Amino acid sequence: MRTKIEPLEDYGFFGPDSMAWKVWGHPTALTIGFQRAVVVEELDPDLVASVEATQDIYNRPATRYDRTIRYFALVAFGGSRTASKAADVLVKVHSKAVGIEPYGGKVYDANDPDSQLWILLTGWHSVLYAYERYGPGKLTPEQDRQFWAECAVAAELQTCDPADVPQDRAGLREYYAKMRPQLSGSPLARKAMNHLLRGEVALPPMPRTLRPFAVLATRVMRRATIATMPRWMREMSGLRQSRLTDTLVRPVMRLAFAIAHRSPELSVRLLKLMSPSTVPVAGPMLRGLAPLSAEILSPAEARERYGYDRPRDAHLALRQKQLDKALAGQRTSDEGIVESEPILGRTG
Repeated sequence: MRTKIEPLEDYGFFGPDSMAWKVWGHPTALTIGFQRAVVVEELDPDLVASVEATQDIYNRPATRYDRTIRYFALVAFGGSRTASKAADVLVKVHSKAVGIEPYGGKVYDANDPDSQLWILLTGWHSVLYAYERYGPGKLTPEQDRQFWAECAVAAELQTCDPADVPQDRAGLREYYAKMRPQLSGSPLARKAMNHLLRGEVALPPMPRTLRPFAVLATRVMRRATIATMPRWMREMSGLRQSRLTDTLVRPVMRLAFAIAHRSPELSVRLLKLMSPSTVPVAGPMLRGLAPLSAEILSPAEARERYGYDRPRDAHLALRQKQLDKALAGQRTSDEGIVESEPILGRTG
């Protein structure tokens, strides 16, 4: 069945002149960049506690991957109305991910601003790292500053404070140095990271003839993703890979991504194999299809136009109710899950 690609309502929050489109729109982003992001995220004890509690990455990895990639694509390329709705409903979805972190014994909350900042920064940094290592190469200092300024715009769609987003690469290094003592390569983290590096588990159904090639590609991707991780992260998470493999995988991936980047249709087909629900979001950008309106809004303008609260202020009563249930040993509700499906894709 062909996936329909139609013009979006507007350019959303960035548009074709942005660094977000330049970096997130390259084939390196939603492949190596995305895999690196979800793997590195698991070093946060609060986040991995939430992952372990839901078991979604183990029970339904394909739909979990698909929904997460679609959300990142909505922020980067989606129309302002749909991206604003996605940000709002995601607060509801995250409200159920609360509980007690099993190793430290503290309360974790997927909507916590610090946790959301970690997710945001590991995501944007990972796609940038993949772009520079396996794509066209390094951004200029001016482009780098623009990229992180746009990351701060994306932060307005999460519960974190845009002011906490680093302004450049030096600021990002400071952030990681601050976070490093809080990170943990716990047994839960190592289990999740190894699972997420097995990209084949997240592939949607495909013809049997394509499956062996897809599995081979995901195994190469695993090595390419590990090659982007600094040594201290690998040691913390128990991921071992030789420097020779790091070196050999780079030209292979650069060639593969260069070929994909030259062909918008090939990029669309690859995206359809990985994340079918993301094609209608990123497809117009990949094909150069202009939206119905050339308008670019700020998240604040979009919230005012469409009637949403800032994510940090949204659904506070629901979030407290979910937390109270979790602390009382009760199961949190699935409120927001069904509502999210038309926006983020199916859950099962």
